[in-house]
Amino acid sequence: MLMAKPDEMSPSSPVDDGMHAVGSRHRCLVPIVCVYLLLAVALVFGQAVSHGFVNYDDAIYVYENQALTRGMTPQGIAWAFSTIDANFWHPLTWLSYLGDFHLYGFQPWGYHLTSVLLHAAAAIVLFLALGRMTGQWGPSALAAALFAIHPLRAESVVWVSERKDVLSGLLGMLTLAAYAGYVRHPFSWFRYFAVVVSFALSLMAKPALVTIPFVLLLLDYWPLGRFPFSWRLVVEKIPLALLAMVFCVLTVVAEGEAVTGLALLPMSLRIANAPVSYVAYVAKLFCPVGLAVPYLHQEFGLYSWRSAGSLLLLLGLSEAAWAHRQRFPYLFVGWFWYLGTLVPMIGLVQVGQHAMADRYTYVTQIGLYVALAWGAAHVVAVWSRRRSVCGVAAALVLALLMACAWRQTCFWHDSEALWTHTLACNPRNHVAHNLLGFALADSRKFDEAIAHQKAAIEINPYLEQAHLGLALVLANQGRLDEAMAECRKALALQPLDANAHYQLGWILASRGRWDEAIGQYGQVLQIEPAHLVTEKNLAWLRATCPVTSLRNGQEALALAERANGRTGGKRPEVLDVLAAAYAELGRFPEAVASEGQALELAAQQNAQALVDVFRARLTLYQAGQPFRQDRPPSAPRRHQP
Repeated sequence: MLMAKPDEMSPSSPVDDGMHAVGSRHRCLVPIVCVYLLLAVALVFGQAVSHGFVNYDDAIYVYENQALTRGMTPQGIAWAFSTIDANFWHPLTWLSYLGDFHLYGFQPWGYHLTSVLLHAAAAIVLFLALGRMTGQWGPSALAAALFAIHPLRAESVVWVSERKDVLSGLLGMLTLAAYAGYVRHPFSWFRYFAVVVSFALSLMAKPALVTIPFVLLLLDYWPLGRFPFSWRLVVEKIPLALLAMVFCVLTVVAEGEAVTGLALLPMSLRIANAPVSYVAYVAKLFCPVGLAVPYLHQEFGLYSWRSAGSLLLLLGLSEAAWAHRQRFPYLFVGWFWYLGTLVPMIGLVQVGQHAMADRYTYVTQIGLYVALAWGAAHVVAVWSRRRSVCGVAAALVLALLMACAWRQTCFWHDSEALWTHTLACNPRNHVAHNLLGFALADSRKFDEAIAHQKAAIEINPYLEQAHLGLALVLANQGRLDEAMAECRKALALQPLDANAHYQLGWILASRGRWDEAIGQYGQVLQIEPAHLVTEKNLAWLRATCPVTSLRNGQEALALAERANGRTGGKRPEVLDVLAAAYAELGRFPEAVASEGQALELAAQQNAQALVDVFRARLTLYQAGQPFRQDRPPSAPRRHQP
């Protein structure tokens, strides 16, 4: 395969000039900037180590994900590479969570610490990559600093579920650095494969960076100076483009039914939203206020004039960037970097119903930071007598952005704080009302929770998660008939919702309608065979139900053993159910052994309430008697939309 070689570049190319920069007058600047970037990220986002998880996907990724208990074992690694949980194939992201679990268990501070460090590393590598490509370390430092501490980074860095952003971002920056190394030296297959491998790894963390081949072509124009155009520049990108295509297909397959259909979000609305989002992200770069999650789609009528105006503005800016590409190549490259890299996240193919997301700016806005940084350097060069004024202005801007980012990070402290802030930005956000209701219910603020769940239903009567949330709160208040009615409304909207069937099953069991409860639990396992809490509760019913005809010791044992195997024998409540199944079959020595393990684990976890209960059951099994109970052992699991 023909490759473009560095010796084809002009001798005065920025890359060639930059090779000696670190060794001379910038020798001290580089480590100082790297330390600054690390400290700035720590100052702004380091507070996240005192934050908890939030009830927005964090349960799916971490704190209710029993697959993480495998840790960094062969089984855990195999799971990471084979699963498409959360509708993505991103094995490196799962491996990072497995590593965190190995180090921190389910303690949230460790997961936050890892994300903050990954982001700091991404900023440092970006600085080094830009500096090596351009030989201009001052603008490179400014661009990297803007990337590191802008308030728009908060969602990617502080939200544990968005680990994939910072991990893929770091690997994407390493791809740029590897490409700079490939270009600056005589052709080397090793250096070329370093580019390919780092790009592949970034896609294995999150497939959002499929546009990197396009970015590299832009960088070939400026600052690498590899033009006039040669087909070799395209040929060397073909393996990268093929990788991108493979990951696009994998993403579509993994997302499957999670892709939002055209019936819910018509293509006309998606197309209208695209230019509006492009302009809105630029506006948030300069005025980062009102940042929230998620931004929901408006009615199409509200978009018609905004969409047309935004499209005209984008076309005008693009034409200007193209017209001045020779005089200001950094504006051309930065602007089209932004336009091109945002295409996969613009919503034409969409999961969910959000119109925009701050996390989508993580890599896309780097192009704008480059344009701003080199534009500022040009102003300084022209206006050299006011260099100190420009330096002070840049410092003030960075300080202001750090303060805004610090404040934005505060809103991610916990679920209540996050959704209260979102509703302050948009009181009509039904997702925020719904999830705030869940958070308030967790704090046993049931009346407030009901108010927010009802508000979510009023705004969007078809939001089945809100009906489930309301049902959960009503069930906790003992209003079981009303809770059952809300569950049935949710099932009318989404008949294949496993959590709705589970919640209805729990309520039916609470009312003593055992046969109906068993039927609902069976429906759950047909829809989602790995629904752990259903396996546990159904096993409990089959082992301890007071109605003799509904007990089935063999089925109870099979379910309990499967649940215990998935949790690695480390969940005391699952071991308790396993003991009950053994006792129902008359296998009391095994029941005693399992209950003893459950008791030991509960004691280690300082769960005194469980210790007392398990001790009483252990005494029963030692006496050769099975356990009978008239209700399941746990409340409904929180539903994670």
